[in-house]
Amino acid sequence: MKPIVAGNWKMNKTVDEGVSFVNEVKNRILDKDSAEVIFCPPFTSLFSIANLLDNSPFYLGAQNVHHEIQGAYTGEVSIQMLKSLSVDYVILGHSERRTIFGESGEFVRDKINTVLNQGIKPILCIGEALDERRSGQTEKVLQKQLEQSLNGISGINGDNFLLAYEPIWAIGTGNTATEVQVAEAHAKIRSMVGNMLGKNGQNIPILYGGSVNVDNAGSLIDTNGVDGFLIGGASLDIESFCKIIELVTDNIKRG
Repeated sequence: MKPIVAGNWKMNKTVDEGVSFVNEVKNRILDKDSAEVIFCPPFTSLFSIANLLDNSPFYLGAQNVHHEIQGAYTGEVSIQMLKSLSVDYVILGHSERRTIFGESGEFVRDKINTVLNQGIKPILCIGEALDERRSGQTEKVLQKQLEQSLNGISGINGDNFLLAYEPIWAIGTGNTATEVQVAEAHAKIRSMVGNMLGKNGQNIPILYGGSVNVDNAGSLIDTNGVDGFLIGGASLDIESFCKIIELVTDNIKRG
């Protein structure tokens, strides 16, 4: 399994800025085969970046999608629209979508079902808030999020589905979970997914996200159960993003 480095740009970068950024990453990363690199720009940049990535080893991800194929949903984007741009991945269930925009676990599940049925890979984000961790609720919260998001969906496996553990208290705060905390959470998630999906759950990549940066990426990618990263802020800076990709690929070569 190749390690995965996905950059979630969130609501950042104009089309020109995004194109310039991707071009520079393509030129800087000499070892393009050791890690799977995914760019997740805003919707406005998907078309331009899709053209840049055509026939390249890099992948394109969207940050969201609606579960309906079409209809009267002003401001939304459908899976067919993403397919027409050759999008490979879609981030779903991000804590910002859950907390700021009120997306429920069931709403996320409907999106996952649609995305899977259309042959695009979901990246499902799960994670606990600080008060939930402090009160010992982490495992309960993760279990509930997984059950709500995957209940009744069949055919999930490591070839068509990714998970990202993103503790809410570590997203954009500069507070990164310790290696021990990350290893424990990933082990619990692996066990939960195995119980839910059987053998199909054993090879699903589990990414870590939460203030990943140049200083901690090397030790985190070496942490048990971490199959890659979903990166926010550090994915916006060319030096940081390229360095993290290099740290991940160096880790694989050492292993």
